Amino acid sequence: MTGLTLHDIERLLDSAHDGMIAIDGQEVVTLFNRSAERITGLRAGDVLGRKVEDVIPTTRLPVVLREGNEELNQEQRIGNAVIITNRVPLRDDAGAVIGAAAVFRDITELTALTEQVSGLGSVRSLLEAVIESTADAISVADENGMNIIVNPAYTRITGMAKEAVLNKPATVDIAEGESMHLQVLRTGRPVRNVRMKVGPARKEVIVNVAPIVIDGKVRGSVGVIHDISEIMTLTGELARARTMLRHLKAQFTWDDIVGASPDIREAVELAKRAAGTPATVLLRGESGTGKELFAHAIHNASRRSGGRFVRVNCAALPEALLESELFGYEGGAFTGAVRGGRRGLFEEAERGTIFLDEIGEISPAIQTKLLRVLQDKEVRKVGGTSPVTVDVRIIAATNADLERKIREGSFREDLYYRLNVLPISIPPLRKVPSDIPLIARHLVVKLNQQFGREVEGIADDAMDILAGHPWPGNVRELENVLGRALIAMQPREKMIGSVHLPPLEGGKPGPAPEAGTVRTLAEAIATAEKSAIERALQETGGTREAAAKLLGTAVRNLYYKMKRYGIKG
Repeated sequence: MTGLTLHDIERLLDSAHDGMIAIDGQEVVTLFNRSAERITGLRAGDVLGRKVEDVIPTTRLPVVLREGNEELNQEQRIGNAVIITNRVPLRDDAGAVIGAAAVFRDITELTALTEQVSGLGSVRSLLEAVIESTADAISVADENGMNIIVNPAYTRITGMAKEAVLNKPATVDIAEGESMHLQVLRTGRPVRNVRMKVGPARKEVIVNVAPIVIDGKVRGSVGVIHDISEIMTLTGELARARTMLRHLKAQFTWDDIVGASPDIREAVELAKRAAGTPATVLLRGESGTGKELFAHAIHNASRRSGGRFVRVNCAALPEALLESELFGYEGGAFTGAVRGGRRGLFEEAERGTIFLDEIGEISPAIQTKLLRVLQDKEVRKVGGTSPVTVDVRIIAATNADLERKIREGSFREDLYYRLNVLPISIPPLRKVPSDIPLIARHLVVKLNQQFGREVEGIADDAMDILAGHPWPGNVRELENVLGRALIAMQPREKMIGSVHLPPLEGGKPGPAPEAGTVRTLAEAIATAEKSAIERALQETGGTREAAAKLLGTAVRNLYYKMKRYGIKG
């Protein structure tokens, strides 16, 4: 969707045949397209900006927002309309739920058709005329389970011609699952929202089948088949449109930065002072330490908080594409350029903040153009001749050794000094082990919301393991480990124990410690634990249960630590 404006996106959503509605984190309606107006009979002007339950009392979007779980292919009644709807949570780049959206289609006529047909022979011609013209796939079976009617939409979805289906058993089109026609003929009861795969391409569909009753006897069945891929495509387009808008807003504040250690508090205090100035900020720290979190918080606490926050990963794009994205281009500047040109991200961030992540990876050519922005507050578009003045605050971040890059000649020294006006060093997790319990508990709350769980905390044996790990991937690795632990837990379990944690092995070693010193507290703890376990096993003759009792820990925790430290026994 590169090059689309917000107006283009709105027109795209309004042109969709399916209704679309979205809410933000406060359950306020932010999207209501024209098809939604047509299906519900409500006007967008009366819906947008209001609590969704105030205008659609039967909505479940607040439930999806709170629980973070998708609800696919659900039937719902809105006024006199019957719809089939997909509801999904909307998440930010960090995975937090920030809203919810639904894509739905009016199936009122089809529902009435499946429930009201009472005479197969007398209404067959009318039935055929209706189902031939509908966009949904319909198939009709007689009382013996043989297909007698299928429409063009059915052949399109299943990939099977009429000749291959008509007068054949109702199982002929099924690639995975049980025939709902046969089930309905056997039980006399309708079935709804059954997922199955049909046709040679094994296309995923949902199926609604109702019995056809004549004189109190089941004489056949009629099924409505809906292609899930169509709804999922529309849902994906909506999510991508929301993502395009979401990257222009900072999500996090100081409250999202957790830690009580002196190093973290010093970094936060320095960042707060930086937020009150227009100066360029350079965030330095290893991958996964939360540099982007700091960038969001600085922007939100600054005078530019009302402007856009644009994030650019400088290492994710090739040089030519990064240049055109950052600085924009004139029409005809290169093959494939949009007619009339395009504004760059510096212009998009006017009166706001641009966050240049992985700044150490940009090429010398882009370094030169970036230096011009910092010095002269202007950009020159690709293929352009006249400079464009910009008013943008720059926050840069890197995990690279910029000083070494300067010595090697791969990073400009003058650009370094322009960026390094307010440097903020964010410590790796292994340097602040006392913060691990605080951060871990904060992440559990976040993951509960993301996974729809109610985990209450972390048991001591698991916390001991977390506190003793060097965390080469920092907070990002810790979040991944806790996420895997939640997945491993049973629904009724409330505390993360050592048994739920995945193996914490394979971390890259840090710098070698200086002679006569301990590199980190985590290393000292690991050394002491290993020694204590070896002594306990020696005193108990290698009996693990007795050794665990002697050490005051669970046997499963002892097994884990023995494996971690390579202790045989």
